[in-house]
Amino acid sequence: MRPCTSVMHLFGRWLRGCSRRSCNRIPRRLRKPLSYFRLLLKSLYFNSLTNSDVVVDSLFEPVFWMVDILTRWFGKVFVFLVVALTSSILFIAYFCLLPLVLHTYSPGWIIWHICYGHWILVMITFHYYKATSTSPGYPPKMKNDIPFVSVCKKCIIPKPARTHHCGICNTCILKMDHHCPWLNNCVGHFNHRYFFSFCLYMTLGCLYCSISGRNLFIDAYNAIDVRIVAFSSYYHTPQPPYTFKDRLFHKSVIYMWVLTSTVAVALGGLTVWHAILISRGETSIERHINSKEARRMMKRGKVYKNPFNYGKLNNWKVFFGVEKKSHWLTRVLLPSGHVPYGDGLTWDIYPLKKDMMPV
Repeated sequence: MRPCTSVMHLFGRWLRGCSRRSCNRIPRRLRKPLSYFRLLLKSLYFNSLTNSDVVVDSLFEPVFWMVDILTRWFGKVFVFLVVALTSSILFIAYFCLLPLVLHTYSPGWIIWHICYGHWILVMITFHYYKATSTSPGYPPKMKNDIPFVSVCKKCIIPKPARTHHCGICNTCILKMDHHCPWLNNCVGHFNHRYFFSFCLYMTLGCLYCSISGRNLFIDAYNAIDVRIVAFSSYYHTPQPPYTFKDRLFHKSVIYMWVLTSTVAVALGGLTVWHAILISRGETSIERHINSKEARRMMKRGKVYKNPFNYGKLNNWKVFFGVEKKSHWLTRVLLPSGHVPYGDGLTWDIYPLKKDMMPV
């Protein structure tokens, strides 16, 4: 028996002994809450399968419940923040930077910025809308003949492979990756591609704004720094002749560069992490499960192999739904609303893997 279980047994015996000696001295109105507390304590070590992880999860259950409630309530607020911050960057780009580009850049660079900027904008808008509005996929609640691996303890329904329960959505999700508060939606089988594409193109867009606006940011920062030094100078040096429009332009450029650079670093790291998971043919939840299973098999002298890993290139083809070479353009580099392979209930796509090799 584990040390944690032994400690809980000793504590339970001590509590029972104390309760017997002081049972008559406890007021009648406190006996019922005390009995309830003893029942909760016994539930922590009612069998030999209990370990420290189970005890910690039980103790932190109220914290998890509170986090789920707050995330569910603030989901719409996070979506509003994404839309508001992105709209502010677009406002600065159209009304501050675009006129400057049209007056100072060569025709070739003007065409490049307009085409690339609007392509990124269309991809970000399309994939964010689809990620938030597309259902991640739910297992059927009626009796069926679909193979399952376990039964959900909360939904009390069969769980197919790669299906997990979301405490925030309060239901099971097919091929669940995680619950994203910035989408106010779960990332599952039917919207996983939209989520990753949004992260990818948002990162590319922020990098584009950060790199192309670097010189403007330096000029705007130096202009503000000169005004501050001139204002605080002992000799009261007159400030440069900047108008209100110039000051507003400088502050807008600084705001845009700081925001896009910060998002590019944070979201870029998340995008790289999900790209690694996609290359391995697993989700965020499966990464944790597969790591534990690999360590368990290693102790037995065996090697664990992910059954949903079809090879790096084939994993990307299955993820994006690429069936022929033209799909790299029409389904990856352009907006596409095609559904992913399969129904999320069964994962027998070995024939598909075999057919996709030449692509």
